[in-house]
Amino acid sequence: MVNYDSIAPGPNLSRIATSLGVSVATVSNALSGKGRVSGPLVERIREHAAELGYVPSQAGRALRTGRSGVLGLVLPDIANPLFPKIAQAIEFAASAAGYGVLIADSRGDVAAQTEAINRLVERGVDGMVIIPRRATRISAAACPVAVIDTPSTPGNTVAADHWQGGHEIAGHLAGLGHRRILIIGNNQESNVQNDRAGGIRSGMRPGMHSETLWIDRLEQENGSDCPLGLAEKVRQGFTAFAALSDLQALRALTELQQAGINIPADVSVTGFDDLIWSPVVTPALTTVRMDMDKIAGIAVSALVDSIRTSSIRKGRLVTAQIERVAMQLIVRQSSGPAKPAPKTSEMENI
Repeated sequence: MVNYDSIAPGPNLSRIATSLGVSVATVSNALSGKGRVSGPLVERIREHAAELGYVPSQAGRALRTGRSGVLGLVLPDIANPLFPKIAQAIEFAASAAGYGVLIADSRGDVAAQTEAINRLVERGVDGMVIIPRRATRISAAACPVAVIDTPSTPGNTVAADHWQGGHEIAGHLAGLGHRRILIIGNNQESNVQNDRAGGIRSGMRPGMHSETLWIDRLEQENGSDCPLGLAEKVRQGFTAFAALSDLQALRALTELQQAGINIPADVSVTGFDDLIWSPVVTPALTTVRMDMDKIAGIAVSALVDSIRTSSIRKGRLVTAQIERVAMQLIVRQSSGPAKPAPKTSEMENI
């Protein structure tokens, strides 16, 4: 049983002031860096506060400054293994800037994401980082907002250059001799996936051909988790399957292998995002990696600058000097030289 009478309260400003024989105001000014307190006394007060284990009250600071010292982070789907990785990068960047983070998850629903924004505003966050669902009402947030989506999204603060990432994939596959590429995405409404697909098409060389398979459209017709029909695409002469995320790439790998198609001997498969399991699947996945630490650092820095330089709390989209961050091609075992395809009248007409 705990004897609560024996537990002394944590050190506060008055205890520090009493033990040093100075006023509470002097201690407060010394610890906050405000007011006129001599250098030696400031050092003495701070050393004594550290010895006593003094931790500034966040609630007290909020009352004095009108700021909570907390940022909001709104994610579209925490179940997607990409987003915990992003959340970790944001939390690290925010912590380095002296801020805590509250995380909200919309679970893929636009209305839920708008509600998540409102909840964070009610909790008094100083600013917000949002990875938006399409049609999310970002302007409703009554605080500065940094958007991480894709450079083509209106109001985007900073993001990976998804178009350039797609261009890298196309160049890699072209260099391996692939001429027929099936692009695989799961959400035809996604700005990110459309930019990635556009980048792949823009990077294709003369004589190359691509088609795009949207899984959401296919599943509307044939049901959730239906086969993608990739073995038939191989028979049609496609030798490369460029998925717009590692999750779709894993689905493609699994379906092709179950059909007895060898990767990369028969066909190549590539992805996007370099998720934690991408290097350990068989074969290890060729993919494109986002520099999330750099993106998070830019977004949080721009957001904090906006918070500190404005006394007006209102919704406003934050801009950054660097708007896009290059993606890095990671070549592994799932991509290899194209297997020569038998010539057919169908292919000769393409």
